[in-house]
Amino acid sequence: MIWLVVLSLIVVGIIFLLLEILVVPGATVVGLFGVGLVIAGVVVSFNHYGVKTGVITLIGTLVISLIAIGIALRSNTWKKAMHSSVLEGRVNVVEADMVVKGDEGVAITRLNPMGKALIKDEYYEVRSKDNLIPENTPIVVIKVEGNKIIVKSKEE
Repeated sequence: MIWLVVLSLIVVGIIFLLLEILVVPGATVVGLFGVGLVIAGVVVSFNHYGVKTGVITLIGTLVISLIAIGIALRSNTWKKAMHSSVLEGRVNVVEADMVVKGDEGVAITRLNPMGKALIKDEYYEVRSKDNLIPENTPIVVIKVEGNKIIVKSKEE
C-alpha cells in the first residue's frame, strides 16, 4: 500500500513540474509544490523500504522526469495546441504621389486620433491632426510622411 503512496506522490510531482516548465511562467508555487511532492515520495521510499529501494526510486524518478520533459518539449501535441493563424494586416503602403497634401477623402471610421479613411478610392490608416473626427466626415490630407498620413476635417 505504501508503494502506491510513493508512486502517487512522484507522478503528481512530475505532472506539477511539467506544468511549471510548459504552462506556468516563472518560478511559482506550482514548481515548488511539484519538487516537494517528488522529494516526499523519494523520502517515504527511503524510510519505508530502505536504502537500496530508495536509491532505485531516486534514480528511476530522475530518469522518468528527464524522459517526460524530453517528450513534452519535442512533442507535436504542442503544435496542435498553439495558435497558428497568420496576421493579414499591413502597414500603409503609400507610393509617391498616390496621396499628396490637399487630397480629399472621407473618414470611414472615427478618427480618435487614428482610424481608416477612403482617399482616391483606396483605404488608408490615417491620423487626425485634432483628437476626434467622426466617421463619414469629409477630410483633407495636410501632410504625408513616409507611410503616415495626417488629415484634418474639411469643415475647419
